[in-house]
Amino acid sequence: MAVVAKAAGYGNLNTGNWVPEIFSQKVQKYFRTASVAEDITNTDYAGEISSYGDKVNVIKEPVVSVSPYARGQKLNIQDLQDDEVELQIDQSNAFAFKVDDIEERQSHVNWQSLAASSGGYKLKDTYDENILDYMQANVHADRTYGSTGTPIDCGFSSGEVDPLNIMSRLQRLLDDSDVPEENRWFVAAPIFWEVIADSNSKLLPVEVTGDGKSPLRNGKVSNGLIRGFECYKTTNAPNSGSTWYAAMAGHRSAVCTASQIGQTEVVRSQDSFADIVRGMHLFGRKLMRTEALALSYYSVD
Repeated sequence: MAVVAKAAGYGNLNTGNWVPEIFSQKVQKYFRTASVAEDITNTDYAGEISSYGDKVNVIKEPVVSVSPYARGQKLNIQDLQDDEVELQIDQSNAFAFKVDDIEERQSHVNWQSLAASSGGYKLKDTYDENILDYMQANVHADRTYGSTGTPIDCGFSSGEVDPLNIMSRLQRLLDDSDVPEENRWFVAAPIFWEVIADSNSKLLPVEVTGDGKSPLRNGKVSNGLIRGFECYKTTNAPNSGSTWYAAMAGHRSAVCTASQIGQTEVVRSQDSFADIVRGMHLFGRKLMRTEALALSYYSVD
């Protein structure tokens, strides 16, 4: 207990027990990462799988061949293929904790509500990380710029690759596959956007130039397009910790996701006077269009 200092020889209320200890009912919460998975994936099939079943079979669009034709020529009739992609609900995460009746009754904090909120957030955060790791693992080598062993150096020093050039490269890789420009996205770690915002970058803020029509107006990650991408930043972007970071670009149709169960419930403990709070998230993800994903490994010195 911290007690206000007293003058030498002052003996009134000497022990300091008259000073109460106050426990705040306002709880300090952890900062929380913004979710990006639902914004960059195709969730069209979620409704078909949420009520029943553990998978959805999606028929792929057939590829039709075109050949030269001359008058009177007999045509070769093509057999259409009915290939399908299977989206399985095969990923799950859960949490569980308990609050004793005595703790609930005598505590000034609603531990059940507080911890349930934290658990629900953690399920969503883990889901985001899972989807981004899945994307990274499924990008083809010919759609990758840089590598984990030799990442693209886009630090703050002169002569290094401007991060906008990384975005341009991934943009071109998508262009080469005729990926539609609408609904393209780009995801990178906060450090990538820090370099983007640096004064040496080609992308400068409007407030610096004073030009309301400057291309710098698109520098805000959460609003507007950069290189044709809707841009997101997240600490869940794959990384080695310090050696390399992964920046990914793609189209919303590249990966589909669906959740079957996402719920929190309260049950009574069988061996104590307590409530058990538990939550579960059951979901699936599937790469639908390989050509609609691109990846760059970069480093920042």
